[in-house]
Amino acid sequence: MKTFSRQVLEIFHVMHQDRLDLHVLFEAAGNNADAREQVVDAVDDLVREGMIESSGADFYTITDKGKAALAMEIR
Repeated sequence: MKTFSRQVLEIFHVMHQDRLDLHVLFEAAGNNADAREQVVDAVDDLVREGMIESSGADFYTITDKGKAALAMEIR
């Protein structure tokens, strides 16, 4: 799994939330504008892979597939 994709999934775990705003997910990038673009790409990849899904208005929800992938990464 790509670094930013893993970091985006980890934010759901760290925040103990299943649904997060895109601005919270930007925390994976810190204050780096270029890295924020990579977070957007990671979010797109994760949606395409079915690990998170759009919940409207810049919110995303982690899916069971995303939780399982994250559990494998944490081990």
